[in-house]
Amino acid sequence: MAPTGSIMASGSGQPGIGVGTWAWGNQFLWGYDPKRDDDALAATFQRCLERGLHFFDTADSYGTGRLNGRSETLLGRFAMAAPAEQRHQLCIATKLAPFPWRFGRQGYRRAFAASQERLQGQMKRVQLHWSTARYAPWQEGPLLDGLADLVRSGAVESLGVSNVGPKRLRALHQRLADQGVPLRSLQVQLSLLAPQPIQPGGVAEVCQELQIDLIAYSPLALGLLSRSEETPSRPLTGTRRSLFRRLEPQMHQLRQRMEEIAAGRPGGLAAVALNWCRAHGAMPIPGLRSVEQVDATASALSWELSSDEQHSLDQLALMADAARMPANPFQSA
Repeated sequence: MAPTGSIMASGSGQPGIGVGTWAWGNQFLWGYDPKRDDDALAATFQRCLERGLHFFDTADSYGTGRLNGRSETLLGRFAMAAPAEQRHQLCIATKLAPFPWRFGRQGYRRAFAASQERLQGQMKRVQLHWSTARYAPWQEGPLLDGLADLVRSGAVESLGVSNVGPKRLRALHQRLADQGVPLRSLQVQLSLLAPQPIQPGGVAEVCQELQIDLIAYSPLALGLLSRSEETPSRPLTGTRRSLFRRLEPQMHQLRQRMEEIAAGRPGGLAAVALNWCRAHGAMPIPGLRSVEQVDATASALSWELSSDEQHSLDQLALMADAARMPANPFQSA
């Protein structure tokens, strides 16, 4: 069994698969309804543990409006309801947002305590949600130092960062190394529609060099990469509908190749997209909201892309006129 928090799949040289929980509490983009969805999410969580998916990513800003923090609250509730042996295998990682009112080495003190309370003490990794280097460079260093203090004190096991590019990643890694605290992971948007991290000079190379785990969020591009033209998913909300209409006309060749690779293998198109991330050394964290999605996701762990299949997908993903997901506005260089 891989150690707690490891991104490596047991018995495999490639990373495993984690779970993203952005949708848990998000009414704006995902139409979350607590009365309708909470029981299904509880079953989803339990099925993840049964299928060997133990890494869960969340954030203190997940959950819209009055439901802010809902994702953490649900994860804490579900984790405490799980058998002790399964709970021990969990690695719940949360991201703390560097809001303007959070500054100084103690700037995250209250936020960390609030997240740990919502998670009922089950947080294993704390992460800087994004870099402030582009607009408030004075804010970032002390906040990161405060997170390092939490690791040194034993309040949390490990530390990661999110939404930083190769230049910033090196700087943050060095700042932590000078304090004797390892940087365990970097989380960035990475998918067949957002391949920038794997391009020459990208963060994937830096992660490999510095032995930092690479985590791929939105590996299914909000569902674009998991639905076929013949069997569309459930009705889309306005924002996703607009994005899908804009990008799907550019995806025909890519989707056709994905369908060829998926034929005769479990997991469908989603498994192809997830295994492409894994082939590039990244642990994908798709958003899961049903037992059926968990089973399809877990089945991707039973096979890997061949080198020829990976190469053909790389070529399509990196074409100059390929469909592209919008860049995260908080992503730094």
